[in-house]
Amino acid sequence: MDASHLLVTGGAGFIGANLVHWLRREHPGVRVSVVDKLTYAGNRRYLEELIARREVPLIVADIADREAMEGLFARSDFDGVIHLAAESHVDRSISGPAAFIQTNVVGSFVLLEAARQAWEKRGIEGRFLHVSTDEVYGSLGPRGAFSERSPYDPSSPYSATKASSDHLARAYHRTYGMDVVITNCSNNFGPYQYPEKLIPVIIRRLSQGLEVPVYGDGRHVRDWLYVEDHCRALGLVFEQGESGQSYNVGAHNEWTNLELVHTLGELVDRRLGRAEGTARSLVRFVADRPGHDRRYAIDAGRIRKDLGWEPAWSFEAALEHTVDWYLTHMDRIWAPGPVSPGRWA
Repeated sequence: MDASHLLVTGGAGFIGANLVHWLRREHPGVRVSVVDKLTYAGNRRYLEELIARREVPLIVADIADREAMEGLFARSDFDGVIHLAAESHVDRSISGPAAFIQTNVVGSFVLLEAARQAWEKRGIEGRFLHVSTDEVYGSLGPRGAFSERSPYDPSSPYSATKASSDHLARAYHRTYGMDVVITNCSNNFGPYQYPEKLIPVIIRRLSQGLEVPVYGDGRHVRDWLYVEDHCRALGLVFEQGESGQSYNVGAHNEWTNLELVHTLGELVDRRLGRAEGTARSLVRFVADRPGHDRRYAIDAGRIRKDLGWEPAWSFEAALEHTVDWYLTHMDRIWAPGPVSPGRWA
């Protein structure tokens, strides 16, 4: 990896923590620092071993705090940024959109500007990887897939703020010549995900014998990507991606929400030694949420053709690993820490 010192924003969150662990394992010669606000979705426990060994410093700060970010870049020698910090839960964006504007739009601007000014002052060309979502493209019909040429058509305050930050990142490349690359990924799953997200909340409720609410008719379709495969994609894009380009990351792995719930239920029933069908009896359909996109699917042809990326995990193996991880780590990982506010679902 060309960078000698990477700043990972949101590195105490789900994808960020997985990425930090992957970077330390696959690129041990690269220094990695983390900045994270440690809101409800960030947890220093995700990085506790790396912090204890002094391998990764954790800077607790808000990316929307201009003074803090400018100071951080002024006293550090970052030559690369992988920007993951974001408010990301659609339901929360509907009930409280202001936080999404502040973090996803203002925070991305502050970070881009701090990096640009610091790198211009040092006379270097650092690389800025902005990590985004397929939700910026809106909803699909029963066929087709989002490509990098698909028009943006966000449906929720969350996806609208991510679309805005994508445009800002692209504008910094075009206006200032900043070395910026963008990724738009499909739904991730795996260890360290906050339990309000679909897969961990299903596992948690099923394991406790609680009803599992499913929006609408359960036929909403998502393309599921294992988080470690996403981390490998981010590493490739950072290393080899063409400046100014966007890369869609998806596994061509579409499941309806109801199919996913039933598959997870079968796994949990087997792991807990329960009678077949126990989990299915816990499914309850609830009123659909406003602006609920019907289907997402990613055309990942560019990253496959240009960078040679392919998912390494099968969905079945990754899902089994994920279920086992949560059943083993649920109490320890989801317990509130001394810094995190600990607003656990």
